[in-house]
Amino acid sequence: MNTKEYFYLINFSPQEKELCQLEMKYILNSKPEGKYILSDIDTNPSRSPFIKEKISILFSGNSIEELVGQVIENKIAYEDFKVLYLKSGDGDVDYTERLKSVSAIGYVVQGEPSIHNPKIIIGISKIQDRWILGIYDKNDFKWHIHDSKPYSYSNALSLKLGKTLVNIAIGNNYNTKLVDPCCGIGTVVIEALDLGIDVKGYELNELISQNAQRNLEFFGFENVIKQKDMHTIEEQFDVAIIDMPYGIFTPTTVEKQNELIKSVSQFCKKLVLVTITNMDVVLNLEGFNIVDKCSVNKNNFKRYITVCEKF
Repeated sequence: MNTKEYFYLINFSPQEKELCQLEMKYILNSKPEGKYILSDIDTNPSRSPFIKEKISILFSGNSIEELVGQVIENKIAYEDFKVLYLKSGDGDVDYTERLKSVSAIGYVVQGEPSIHNPKIIIGISKIQDRWILGIYDKNDFKWHIHDSKPYSYSNALSLKLGKTLVNIAIGNNYNTKLVDPCCGIGTVVIEALDLGIDVKGYELNELISQNAQRNLEFFGFENVIKQKDMHTIEEQFDVAIIDMPYGIFTPTTVEKQNELIKSVSQFCKKLVLVTITNMDVVLNLEGFNIVDKCSVNKNNFKRYITVCEKF
């Protein structure tokens, strides 16, 4: 193969399909309809709440026999290896054939297998009429520990949504300079720091900002959150993520929300906005071009995610 290729298994609920598609567009350059993606982009599956497993493809062919031949020809050798079949949901063989394919590959790989404590896992799968083989990896879900932050609020962004917003905002540019100017309890900031992103957070409410800082300290992150009115921000950023305040802890009005958009337009080129109403007109008036949109439901509560960039 001339171009390196990667196979990703993804999973999402019907309510999350649009959100997952938007995230996949920005990190894998693909908007899937099904539960897998083939991409030339290499990314860590643990960065996404939707990616479950991955195969970094080494060989592909029209049959398992072709894969066996390629393994033999290339003298593939690993110590303490295991072979695993991943169901693509698109052209899979039955259980008996899956066992046979795993056995056939395992037999021709040089080295000693280790079923229970493998140091490396060889993944195989069948996608339509194509067989693939490569190095297997999976989401470690260690990021779920962030659900145990000591301070949280019922109206705060969920961990999954916060993580997804960061991925949409930065794509594959880990040098992005990111800001959450209404950071609340710090969900977005924590997920950005976890990816090693240069991020800052600002929160107007003194108590909430203090609790957000305590959340950062709890996870051992640098304190990058300040109590500050976002209208006074002078520093320039590449992208902002905003969960639009809607008046639960700090009184707000439509006029105040519009002013927030106006201020953001002064210090960032790109905005990922979360709202409970359509704000397209205001965004356009402040010089933002709407690039992508989706919605996500939580119980009977709908949030709209809008990705926009300066004209």
